[in-house]
Amino acid sequence: MLEPDPKVVRELLTRYASLRIAQAERPGPAVTRDLTDVSYTLCVMMATTSVHDAVAKADALLLAKGRAAPEPRAADVDGESGLSLAV
Repeated sequence: MLEPDPKVVRELLTRYASLRIAQAERPGPAVTRDLTDVSYTLCVMMATTSVHDAVAKADALLLAKGRAAPEPRAADVDGESGLSLAV
């Protein structure tokens, strides 16, 4: 079985979350249509029929591939990672 590209999965999850927020804040036909499209794509990509299952499988895939948030290093714990907080 082919495995989805983690970058694409991450982008879809981000888009799905953004559209869920948009739908809650300002429901409308365009947001609903976009959310339906992204949900369908996630389901197809993750080989599920439920968007909740697709999100769970996508999260598991990203964790397995190390694409999820990495464990904080010692410098990160102190807030001295050198990364902007606006990222």
